[in-house]
Amino acid sequence: MGGNLLANYGEAVAMILFGIGFSNLLLQKNLIKKIIGLNIMDTATYLFLAEKGFIAGRMAPIVVDNITSVEAYINPVPSGLVLTGIVVSVSVTALMLSLTIRLYRRYHTLDMDEISAMMKKEEQ
Repeated sequence: MGGNLLANYGEAVAMILFGIGFSNLLLQKNLIKKIIGLNIMDTATYLFLAEKGFIAGRMAPIVVDNITSVEAYINPVPSGLVLTGIVVSVSVTALMLSLTIRLYRRYHTLDMDEISAMMKKEEQ
């Protein structure tokens, strides 16, 4: 088992990072800290995809020196997924931060429990 863990340390680090981000997302009350937790989870996912897409000894799928054999190149799909995910993640983070600013301007706090209590008071 130890040999497999050392051989797959990138995947293990990605799983640990995902766990840190997920626990941060669940346990923190501050909205900014929740956004940071979600970004840590995103980063862990991208690391995992990059680790799965990498094959030692192979090159990026750009034809150089007339090498057209499929076995000479890595699969470009995981890299494309990571790039697309980064763009989506930046957009989602910007939206979450803008909504957090609006919540702060309205309730003057970033604590989710306090915001929920104030919202319940407004409903009554």
